[in-house]
Amino acid sequence: MFKGLGTALVTPFDENGAVDFPALEKLVDGQLNGGVDALFVCGTTGEPPTMSQKERDAVIKAVIGQIKGRIPVFVGTGSNDCAHAVELSKHAEALGADGVLAVTPYYNKCTQEGLYLYYKAINDAIGLPIIAYNVPGRTGVNVKPETVEKLTSLKNVKGIKEASGNIAQILEVSRRIRGSQISLYSGDDCIAIPIMSAGGSGLISVASNAIPSIVSEMIHAWLDGDHEKALDMQLKYQPFFDGMFLEVNPIPVKTACSLLGMCKPYMRLPLTTLTADNKNKLEKIMKDLAIL
Repeated sequence: MFKGLGTALVTPFDENGAVDFPALEKLVDGQLNGGVDALFVCGTTGEPPTMSQKERDAVIKAVIGQIKGRIPVFVGTGSNDCAHAVELSKHAEALGADGVLAVTPYYNKCTQEGLYLYYKAINDAIGLPIIAYNVPGRTGVNVKPETVEKLTSLKNVKGIKEASGNIAQILEVSRRIRGSQISLYSGDDCIAIPIMSAGGSGLISVASNAIPSIVSEMIHAWLDGDHEKALDMQLKYQPFFDGMFLEVNPIPVKTACSLLGMCKPYMRLPLTTLTADNKNKLEKIMKDLAIL
């Protein structure tokens, strides 16, 4: 496991829609130089629903090979099919991942018992750390605090990425898992420091694709006890964090990365490039904050 900043890495594509491996290498170098503590590959921000298994494997192998054990690499393995999630998790372990990030089953809208059994099936199939991922705005299902508490009985479940946006719920999750093996991670840049103050161990960030050193400085300021600096940075960069959702993730962050020369701004359908109006808004935010 890790404490600090993890980046939910984008998957760069070229103008023909192929994975842009030179850009991926450049992005990973930027993350290492920016001081991130972990990388998350083929999660939501990486657009895995639009990628073949062969492409996913190539990206996972490329990142793990480049990192060479310097920081942990987690692989997104969640699915609305539990058996598929288990197979993806076993496959990630075979490829050399340090852990998996398993989003809750989406579209099925399962019960809380179904959520527990889903994570138990993954837990029983692999020997890697598992981070459960709660993002009800995308999946249509919310992991309730009592269910997260129940997950503490599963030895390999080591973390919960909370992106519900519900601070009251997140506080209750923190209360229930305090002292257990499960670490709490913010899944939202815009409330990272509030979640850290509620007992969080770190942030799994979208914005850090573009500004890794800034987000790392903010998170580590909090961990180092400089809470005033951390809060000042949270408030200063809030417009950029909010700008990451001018349109659905990862459209804005890929655009930001392209403006910074890190990769091209291409998505795979049904995702589309950022509209001209929103691109102008994002550029202004970045210029106002001296990011661009």
